[in-house]
Amino acid sequence: MQTSERIDYIKNWIIDYCKSMPQEPDSLVIGISGGIDSSVTSTICALTGKKTIVLSMPMKQIKEQHNLSLKHKKWLNEKFKNVEDHIINLDLLFETFKQTLKNFKNDHGIANSKARLRMVTLYQVAAANNGIVVGTGNKVEDFGVGFYTKYGDGGVDISPIADCTKTQVWEMGEYLEITKEIIKAEPTDGLWEDGRPDVSQLGMSYQDLEKAMLDPNSKDYKKYLEIRNRNLHKMEPIPVCKMKNE
Repeated sequence: MQTSERIDYIKNWIIDYCKSMPQEPDSLVIGISGGIDSSVTSTICALTGKKTIVLSMPMKQIKEQHNLSLKHKKWLNEKFKNVEDHIINLDLLFETFKQTLKNFKNDHGIANSKARLRMVTLYQVAAANNGIVVGTGNKVEDFGVGFYTKYGDGGVDISPIADCTKTQVWEMGEYLEITKEIIKAEPTDGLWEDGRPDVSQLGMSYQDLEKAMLDPNSKDYKKYLEIRNRNLHKMEPIPVCKMKNE
């Protein structure tokens, strides 16, 4: 499938899904981080013609990361009339959350709480606008190795780019003429105050992960499986205790 065809396919899939719902939503709500995944997804949402609400939700954010989300927000507004944007600063909410749970300190848990607070924010905005929350996870990052926050950025209504590799997302970004800085930016989840990149957390670049995921004979395939297996609990259905003979 050519890049332009892939974009059209995703756009039409979103439109068809909305029409299939018992009550068609009035809007698509999506968080933009300044990363390539949310930039591409939000642009395709805007291409549907439906009201697209984009939220930039800084929370102790690295300035450079936040600036990229602001640039994308500005670019969307200049390009599409159906885009509505908001900056919702969650610093105070995050600090209150940390202070309230100070007796249960855990750095990784606190970092993940940022994604979960953003998820709650997205759903509140969606509720106020008869909307659905649109996910930005791709095939390699979210559905290959499960590199996302459970009930955080994994808490969405639809996942339009879930079957697209990271390479394909970058290609769509180029085709859509997304801001070059975003396309070239080093991927990061934006959850850590030191701005650590994804590669330092995963131990592999997305290019290498993608190669390993698509080729069982790859030298990195075993490492890819190790990362995937420790995150399978996020990707599989919630375990349900089935009662016998009932």
